[in-house]
Amino acid sequence: MNTERSLVPHLCLAGAVLLWGTSFVAMKYALTGFAPMAVIFLRMALASLIMTLFWGRVPRAGRQPGDLKWLGLVCLLQPCLYFLLEGYAVSLTTSAQAGMVSSLVPLLVAAGAFAFLGEALSARMVVGLCLSLSGVVWLSLSGAAGESAPNPALGNFLELLAMCCASGYMLVLKHLSTRYNSWQLTGLQVFAGAIFFLPAALLSSPQWLADPARALAAVPAPAWLAVAYLGGVVTLGAFGLYNQAVTRLASAQAAASINLVPLVAVLAGWLLLGEALTPAQLAACGLILCGVLLGQMKAKAAARPGTADAAQRPDPQPVDETA
Repeated sequence: MNTERSLVPHLCLAGAVLLWGTSFVAMKYALTGFAPMAVIFLRMALASLIMTLFWGRVPRAGRQPGDLKWLGLVCLLQPCLYFLLEGYAVSLTTSAQAGMVSSLVPLLVAAGAFAFLGEALSARMVVGLCLSLSGVVWLSLSGAAGESAPNPALGNFLELLAMCCASGYMLVLKHLSTRYNSWQLTGLQVFAGAIFFLPAALLSSPQWLADPARALAAVPAPAWLAVAYLGGVVTLGAFGLYNQAVTRLASAQAAASINLVPLVAVLAGWLLLGEALTPAQLAACGLILCGVLLGQMKAKAAARPGTADAAQRPDPQPVDETA
């Protein structure tokens, strides 16, 4: 029984990684028929519709003083700002490159914990972060513009900003997950996302207002299938699975699983889109991963027996609940 319980959060993380990794390819397909903001609105609207059907069964948590601003911050960071940035990022760069940039999340979480929570940041982690950021710059500069990546440098920069938002979301989520059900948080996120992206979707797709039936009928089937996958599977599935896992694991341990997203993204881009990385880009990817691994090695060493049981300590609370 204990073994099964210990496996559940890790299986949840594996599922979230698989969904997030394939979402870059799905986004590419969706963009063949929709504007970036339209894709994000549709996926949030579909996820909201599904959540509405089950909302009555989701356990509610009693809101405590100071919670409202942190709930608002979680929704602002993820999905609002995150998808706003990533929606345009994936339209400007390849899914493989965007996936590689996402490997920075664990180090960005550690840097955020240092800046906002006062957690220690080792010299090794600083070097790892610098190496990874250098790899992102190299990856961006070595990417040539093409049909599927018209501006890889700008796209990768926007993806980096999106990862900063994702890191902030993970830090705040850990605090809220001690009291709120994971699906309650997921529901709040998708509802907020649908409302946030509706105006942008209408502005970027004026044909929806002029002749919605004709405009939507002109969208190719793969784009519709991609939107259905993003909204019905990735948005709810990845959010729900990750939120479920983070309630049972340390935030740093959960964030470290994001290291596998680039591998899934690169493989999916190669298998489904025929994307290929140049030798220089492969070297840049290697530099990013080396930086991530270097930054994570210190955390693993600190978790060994005899080092104050670092792995067993609860995560520090990022906020003062009385604020």
